[in-house]
Amino acid sequence: MNLSRAVGYIIRNEQRRTERSQETVQESTIRRRIRNEADNRRRTKRVCIRNDVEEHNCGTMSEQCGFCGAVYWKEEKNTAHKYTKCCHDGKVQLPAFPDAPELLKVLLTENSPDAKNYRQRIREYNSAFAFASMGAQIKPPRGTGPYCYRLHGQVYHRVSPLYASDQRKESYGQLYIFDSSEATEKRLSNNQNCLQHVFEKLDFMLREINPFAQSYLQMHRLVQEHPTTSVKMVFLEDKNLDMRRYNAPTLCTEVAAIFVGDNGEPPANRDICVYPVGNTCQSISPLNQCCDPMTYPLLFPRGECSWNTGMEHVEERRTAKRTRVTQLQYYAYRLSQRNGFSILHNSGKLFQQYIVDAYVKTEGSRLHFLRQNQKDLRIELYRGLLDALECRAHNENIRTGKLIILPSSFQGSPRHMQQNYQDAMAMVRKFGKPDLFLTFTCNPSWSEILNSMEGVQRPEDRPDIIVRVFNMKLKELLEDICKHGVFGTVLAYIYVIEFQKRGLPHAHILLTLDSESKIRTKDDIDKFVSAELPDPCTDLRLFQIVTKCMVHGPCGTININSPCMRDGQCCKSFPKQFKDDTEENVNGYPIYRRRATEPVQVGKYSIDNRWVVPYNPWLLKKFNAHINVEVCASVKSVKYLYKYVYKGHDAASVKIQKEGALDHDEILSFVEGRYVSAPEAMWRLNEFNLSHKSHTVVRLAVHLPQQQPIVYQDGQEAQAIERAALRKTTLTSWFELNKNDPSAHNISYSDIPQYYVFDKSTTNWKKRQRGGQNVIGRLPVVSILDSQRYYLRMLLLRKSGAISFNDILIVNGLRCITFQQACQEYGLLRGDQQWHDALNEAAQFQSPRQLRMLFAMICGFGEVEDVPDLWVQHQVSLCEDFVHRYSEQTGPHYALADIEELLTSYNLSLQKLHLPTVDLPASVLERANFDVVEEQAKANSYTMQLNSEQRNVVEILLSAVYNNAADTPKCYFLDGPAGTGKTFVYSTLLHT
Repeated sequence: MNLSRAVGYIIRNEQRRTERSQETVQESTIRRRIRNEADNRRRTKRVCIRNDVEEHNCGTMSEQCGFCGAVYWKEEKNTAHKYTKCCHDGKVQLPAFPDAPELLKVLLTENSPDAKNYRQRIREYNSAFAFASMGAQIKPPRGTGPYCYRLHGQVYHRVSPLYASDQRKESYGQLYIFDSSEATEKRLSNNQNCLQHVFEKLDFMLREINPFAQSYLQMHRLVQEHPTTSVKMVFLEDKNLDMRRYNAPTLCTEVAAIFVGDNGEPPANRDICVYPVGNTCQSISPLNQCCDPMTYPLLFPRGECSWNTGMEHVEERRTAKRTRVTQLQYYAYRLSQRNGFSILHNSGKLFQQYIVDAYVKTEGSRLHFLRQNQKDLRIELYRGLLDALECRAHNENIRTGKLIILPSSFQGSPRHMQQNYQDAMAMVRKFGKPDLFLTFTCNPSWSEILNSMEGVQRPEDRPDIIVRVFNMKLKELLEDICKHGVFGTVLAYIYVIEFQKRGLPHAHILLTLDSESKIRTKDDIDKFVSAELPDPCTDLRLFQIVTKCMVHGPCGTININSPCMRDGQCCKSFPKQFKDDTEENVNGYPIYRRRATEPVQVGKYSIDNRWVVPYNPWLLKKFNAHINVEVCASVKSVKYLYKYVYKGHDAASVKIQKEGALDHDEILSFVEGRYVSAPEAMWRLNEFNLSHKSHTVVRLAVHLPQQQPIVYQDGQEAQAIERAALRKTTLTSWFELNKNDPSAHNISYSDIPQYYVFDKSTTNWKKRQRGGQNVIGRLPVVSILDSQRYYLRMLLLRKSGAISFNDILIVNGLRCITFQQACQEYGLLRGDQQWHDALNEAAQFQSPRQLRMLFAMICGFGEVEDVPDLWVQHQVSLCEDFVHRYSEQTGPHYALADIEELLTSYNLSLQKLHLPTVDLPASVLERANFDVVEEQAKANSYTMQLNSEQRNVVEILLSAVYNNAADTPKCYFLDGPAGTGKTFVYSTLLHT
């Protein structure tokens, strides 16, 4: 009986395979859709909301990597059930650091006054003993709370000559040539909060075991022995590879070669050369293996060298594609936790600094590669940007400078995040507006974090632990929401990771639910979202979590110094008003029920329901963290997630250099504008996702015949054109597919990725075997000024089965001359519908200012039949920024005044277009219409150019602006001789 069943099962399977191999694409898709819908019906729509839900716990780090011994939580396995973040599946194998000196163990683990002072001032101690300086703007987040190391802008590492000049104090490596007591006095004079006897012990230790200290002393002795001969000391980029470049040095230490006289080749670009005297410091390449031990002697007391370009993967684990260890792989290995004492992981604030420095070096190497290989990025797609740069240079009577592009392939770049935004909007177009907006913030008091602390460690000392635990919790949260149906069936989701306030990671999550799960009524809202304090008598645990994690501020008159206060008002509009019942939709969001109940004492404040941030009780009890849940009925929430990226950095990346040239340097602008905290750096070094979406969005090309983007190097344009002729784009390959596969004829270009996969190696579309339901095609937005491409895109969205560009031009047997004419023949340009469509689509991702520019452009170049109707239909999106800044009554006046100014370029006016006229002074409009991003970029640029005295003035004045305390002075007088930069200080403050 069992045998016959098995045979029958095999026969039925073979029959199914045969039937499926003969299916058309549409039949296969319909079958899979029916199966998926049946699965969804069988699946429980929503998790049963119980009061006894247990808090999620990842356990302990009980797992180990089989290759390098790094410790893990069980939930950190990847999809292949491996632990790979440490040594990348055995590819990286580095020598273990020797045991830590006993002195450092004591200072890092004990509770004595000396140890506490050392840990509190560890960055000062390290700087005092460093051989190289680290230059950067350190910008800790404002407000109270645990220490968070955060860096702004560029980072430099420099080494000084052996002897200080007459105008400067001895510092860094120069101090090692003095005897211990004199060096301690000099260090103490610059670090008066440190302890003298701790300085003495550390000085003795480093002179004994640190090869860099010994090298400086050896060089000093040789200079004394040969006062009339040139002496130089070279710290090699890679001691194993580079020593052969040199003739025999006079003296070799473990890390340096010292030359007396002119023997030896000049040092290489990335070698560090120390001369006896000099007026300038030499920059250290981030690729030099001595950079870390010279900058962090208290992390590497024995001078253990860092990554170098010659490090190779383990031979039996390497691949043909890559054989060398990258900087990221090196730092990921070193920062992974293993059993035993680690100086790195116990060094608190200095550990945070090292993590940020490591990430900045890694990112810097990638950016350097992009800068050096701009010729390979010379894509004709950027031609319009170069044209604009040349036009502006001509108008300002200066020459065109360099054009440096930061491409979208660089994760975190403005172009990359803008592409992600467009992908998110493609999902909105397919599935509709999002239904829920969640913000999930890391809780440093999670038991997994606290149980991982060793000795005197605190959560802020271990950003590596914080980001790993948060990443696991985020995965579990998404599992509950998307697979277990806490809110019902989720059609689509996206999330973006941010690092704000004290550097803790948090995720913004947007959910789109299916029609059965939509939260429509106030009863639905109350079922899943609460904005009230729970009753401690019936649910004490939930009450404790809400009062700890979900109470805003408090702020206002209760606490005027709260970070949320702006001009005496809470920027989050707390406290809210009491409300007996929920209202479903007010400006896209509901007003939640907040009944007037008796206040409760939370710390030193008396709190009631007006201060409660909306939450879901079930999620809150499971994750014990801040989880803000908002029911949203507008795509504004999508704009909120990406608005800080979509505005971009282009406005600030064009600069007039001293030589009178106009530059467009996107890499420099990105570096100068970035903020990097230790948790964010650790997140990036772990290669965790900065953003993620439920669906794969395939970006489809839209180009005119023979005008596809090509990559070329100067002087090789002909070869590039030949290569481009052989390689098909997604569009030309779609034409080929329609010629050869009749089953594709009924599929539009934008839908083709659901049924076919584009093979980049062969540049052909191949029939998809699985996963099509999670794929969306997206056509890029095209400006109406690029008219033929604009109309081609319009046709591609509506026509299927085309086999060529000429085929697209054929309408009802008639071959049109242009794509615009084809659109007219199809009836796509009747009335003003095309302009309504253009504004509706642009409103999903463009700022109101950009929309007004588009509106003026449509009026100037388009043939609009009813301009007043166009204004009325899109007034809300055109006025959004002014309404938010002023009011619903005055906002449209400002918007019309701005449009009036834009229309002058087209020799038009509001009156000519029969639009309402306004009388608003240009100066008022100029103040109202400033570009926030451009002002911030100028503020960053000006701040970097301040000298120490100017910087001190700016910091004092800004502190007074942001400090709302009554005893903070608000009146200052700035005085100084001509030429000291008073006007520059004023400009910096105004831009800030």
